[in-house]
Amino acid sequence: MRFLCILVVLFVGLKAFSQDSVSVPSIDTTQHTKDTLTIIGVGDIMMGTNFPEDKLPPNDGDFLLKDVESVLKSADVTFGNLEGTLLDSGGIPKKCNDPKVCYAFRTPARYVKNLINAGFDMMSLANNHAGDMGDEGRKSSMATLESAGIVHAGQMSQKTAIFEKEGIRYGLAAFAPNSNCVPLNDLQGAVQIVKELADTCDIVIVSFHGGAEGAQYQNVPRTNEIFHGENRGDVYKFSHTLIDAGADIIFGHGPHVTRAVEVYNNRFIAYSLGNFCTYRGISVNGVNGLAPIIKVFTDKQGNFFKAEITPTYQTYATGVRIDMQKQVIKKIQELTKKDFPESKTQIDDNGLITYLAQ
Repeated sequence: MRFLCILVVLFVGLKAFSQDSVSVPSIDTTQHTKDTLTIIGVGDIMMGTNFPEDKLPPNDGDFLLKDVESVLKSADVTFGNLEGTLLDSGGIPKKCNDPKVCYAFRTPARYVKNLINAGFDMMSLANNHAGDMGDEGRKSSMATLESAGIVHAGQMSQKTAIFEKEGIRYGLAAFAPNSNCVPLNDLQGAVQIVKELADTCDIVIVSFHGGAEGAQYQNVPRTNEIFHGENRGDVYKFSHTLIDAGADIIFGHGPHVTRAVEVYNNRFIAYSLGNFCTYRGISVNGVNGLAPIIKVFTDKQGNFFKAEITPTYQTYATGVRIDMQKQVIKKIQELTKKDFPESKTQIDDNGLITYLAQ
């Protein structure tokens, strides 16, 4: 399979296979010698906006992720969800039926340096803010990430992404119930996408933006969630179905709060990673300001070994900070016990996640 990967790379010249399928922005064909892989996932990232008024952090936000850079860089692959657009100016702001519950974010493209410095490899663009500045914003976000060497997935023009690192081929698919995003609620279509990635990749990572929003929606209901008239999906059914189709890790986001985690068929699911780095425009009060950095340990086939939670909190003044009180660990413990009482997933007080296979 790795010989085939090299042939593909020579053929495409490190470019995308096609506009709507996969991309290979950078390739490292070094033989992988480790038996254990590590993949980090975090939630929503919005590093400030200059629309409709200036709500940008000082010094281009270089402090926002500084406290957790070493943690984020500690994995083989690091993933996040980019809320908003990377665009300096212009764009056509999206129109909202209810402006009171609708926001648009435009982050200067140069802020991508913060993602580079933090070691991000993969970003989801499947969410309700990817189209905040219309097609110009989408194109700018994609081009900016690509120029930074960060792969992305989730837009209809770039549904999935593939890249190699140390001889391991990783695939990313991202889904959301929003316009121009790969549809979360087309389960049959999602299964087909994941199966195709599983056929060509060693590790398949799935991102979804789903579930209702807010502190009152921290639980996973195992049914379709309707929020402001929009079907935000049945994230429980979605996650289990895609693992059955070949996904190895699933990172959820969208509710703006942290949700439970689960190990299903020896594969890891985080149902919502919360607000990770969201400077103004998105509330970080109370539980909205608590988020995990989750580091998943697997073998080369994606089988779950363990996971580790690094607890964080954020304020507008300090950016993301490690939480010595470990508040989000306690929250995930509580939610996981309540939402998945039948699960053999265990979380200790230091954030170690283990699984007793049945």
